Amino acid sequence: MATTCQKQPLFHSSEIIEKIINLPVKDSSPQIFITEKEYLELKWSAGYWRGLHQKALLREKEYKQTIKEQEGKIRDLTKRVFGKKSEKKGSRKEEVEKKTSDSKRPRGQQSGSKGHGRTKRPDLPRKEEPVHFSEIPKCTECGTGYICDGSADETEIIEVEVKAHTRIIIRSRMKKGCSCPGVPNTVTAPMPAKVIPKSPYGISIWEAVLLNKFHYSQPTNRLLNQYAEQGLPISAGSITGGLKKLSTLFQPVYDAFHRQQMTEDRFHNDESSWKVFENVDGKIGNRWWLWVSRSASVVFFQIAQGRGADVPVDHFKDIEQEKIIVICDRYSAYKSMARQLPFIILAFCWAHVRRDFLDAARKYPELEEWSLCWVEKIGTLYHINKQRCKEFDQKLPVQWQSASFKKEHEKLSQIMAAMVQERDAFVETYPTDDPVFDLLSDVKCKILTSLQNHWEGLTVFVDHPEVPMDNNKGERSIRNPVTGRKNFYGSGSLWSSQLAAMMFSVFQTMVLCGLNNHHWLRSYLTACAENHGKAPEDLSPFLPWEMTEERRRQLVKPLNTS
Repeated sequence: MATTCQKQPLFHSSEIIEKIINLPVKDSSPQIFITEKEYLELKWSAGYWRGLHQKALLREKEYKQTIKEQEGKIRDLTKRVFGKKSEKKGSRKEEVEKKTSDSKRPRGQQSGSKGHGRTKRPDLPRKEEPVHFSEIPKCTECGTGYICDGSADETEIIEVEVKAHTRIIIRSRMKKGCSCPGVPNTVTAPMPAKVIPKSPYGISIWEAVLLNKFHYSQPTNRLLNQYAEQGLPISAGSITGGLKKLSTLFQPVYDAFHRQQMTEDRFHNDESSWKVFENVDGKIGNRWWLWVSRSASVVFFQIAQGRGADVPVDHFKDIEQEKIIVICDRYSAYKSMARQLPFIILAFCWAHVRRDFLDAARKYPELEEWSLCWVEKIGTLYHINKQRCKEFDQKLPVQWQSASFKKEHEKLSQIMAAMVQERDAFVETYPTDDPVFDLLSDVKCKILTSLQNHWEGLTVFVDHPEVPMDNNKGERSIRNPVTGRKNFYGSGSLWSSQLAAMMFSVFQTMVLCGLNNHHWLRSYLTACAENHGKAPEDLSPFLPWEMTEERRRQLVKPLNTS
């Protein structure tokens, strides 16, 4: 019996219970003697079941978190599809009260308000069309005819006519009037310049194709169908072959854009997916990436196989400035780029931070009040910074600015300090090791931790007032290519994707510089045609930062006024 074993010490069950479940033992409870082996087995068993219980709690927390996230996604998608697409600061209760209120303001211009008048179009050419009476009007009483007094009423009707036609080039031919040997007997007048020498299509066709696809984001097939209805059927293969030849004409301009951008120091960067339907060695799938880098005078696009940091690193490696600022989102490739290129300062986008709080309010109704409170703080930050920038003199450093600037600057610093204090107070007290902590607090902690980790990049605009708080300029520049991707699904080959990057760069840069794309493209293609289908040697008349002011004023106007 265990009571007679001398090698194993005896333990009372009251002591075991006290150590395992920490319950007091009454003196009147019966005492049971067990061996050391049985004690160790009970202790191991208690630890084993305690561990399983902890795992079950963690697993339950994960399941609850998954359910919460899925419910949030359902609410988010439902609101995107069926709800109003607006970001309002008011609560749901306030929105409902506003909807049910009796005072409803009608949409559009309000009655009694001052209008803007007729839109002036001074650049449109005028074409007068006299309209005469088919018969002399007569008095309805006596039958006497009206007499012309020389006056007239003028009415404007705006029309746009697009007509396809064939140019019949009749070149004169002349015979020689001498008998000199070695001289041709006849000579013929030269052919008009064509951008593609052996193509039957003129400059206007290629101009329309390029603008329609890369500036207006329309599929080429849609334009060809329109031409066919006008009596001009063109095969898609003819257009494809012509665009492949035209791609070499824009390469010098594209290279000049890159050289110019490498001399600047402020950039807005963004990227978006782009389809390239061509098999390339080492590339799996047809998903490529279109990268954009917008500076003060250039919007530069490039097509790349991946979305890694090697693309922006390769782009900025030849920069001429000692320090540059890149405004971007919080994508990890930009952070890796900044680590590899120490001369780059990242300025993160506050619009993306604001979007974090709005997403949380949309997915989790319980967090709506908290999230919209932060959204309001960010809105206040934007407002104060806008007032501060109005007083900013770019010729002076921050410490030498005016008193009005310093006043707004102090307000900005106080708002940001309060945000830091509230953020750190929550993050530092959050019990990350508690498996059953509030699920909504996890969402709060995730957002505020991200805010804490990116705070250095989010405060670049404070010491550099010329740097905007968000990356809206970069996103606006890439919006047109994204629309084109949705309409014509990307590029069918690698060369066409490179042409797309070049044309997006050209058209978006001209928009940035305020030039008329139609006018610029016609001028450039004409110069290429006059150079026997090659890019002109002198590109200065076509680069906004090198052209004369007279040339700039000319290209700002529409094409039909030149």
